[in-house]
Amino acid sequence: QVQLVESGGGLVQAGGSLRLSCAASGVTFSIYTMAWFRQTPGKAREFVAATYGLSNTYYADSVKGRFAISGDNAKNTLYLQMNSLKPEDTAVYYCAAKWGQNSGLLTTTQWYTSWGQGTQVTVSS
Repeated sequence: QVQLVESGGGLVQAGGSLRLSCAASGVTFSIYTMAWFRQTPGKAREFVAATYGLSNTYYADSVKGRFAISGDNAKNTLYLQMNSLKPEDTAVYYCAAKWGQNSGLLTTTQWYTSWGQGTQVTVSS
């Protein structure tokens, strides 16, 4: 059974950095697509970043060049390093997992089968 637990959210000023963590159990990073999504009240959950096998990485245009997705196999933990944060990055950030890969579907919420509970990120201006 897959379990995902996010941590690392908080309040940060614009221009600052945060690193989110997702502790994953029941997942083997080499054969799973792991992703980060985010959601603000009243809006649909949106894709942020994904990785398959911790080698292939994908980013939303809005975060490209500022965010980096990575993982630690030994700790079975996924990370999202967020730099140059903007107020519009404020959201609840969710970790997601899916066995296998599909570059055409990895940006969609429906493809993923496991989700964490989310961690709040607030960026003040």
